[in-house]
Amino acid sequence: MLRVEVVYATEKEQQIIDVKLPYGSTISKAIKASGVLNNYPELDLKTMQVGVFSQRKKLDDELVNGDRVEIYRPLVIDPKTKRREKADRQKERKQFL
Repeated sequence: MLRVEVVYATEKEQQIIDVKLPYGSTISKAIKASGVLNNYPELDLKTMQVGVFSQRKKLDDELVNGDRVEIYRPLVIDPKTKRREKADRQKERKQFL
């Protein structure tokens, strides 16, 4: 049997669920077996982005023992946009000093 973790985090909490699966199981099977879809009905298996140890993967990719399946939330704001906004605010502060 494979032992893997399925991880999902919201802004308020983080779920780490240990799952045992037969060898040859996929990321999709691990997510279903974890029960995370029942706990978070807003998750859609067809559109979610997933990865293993911070490396993007497909739902039908096979797992190996010890993998950490990560379910990614959509970004609230693009990181480039956030950095640009921060730089603009810093420029404004310097102008007033």
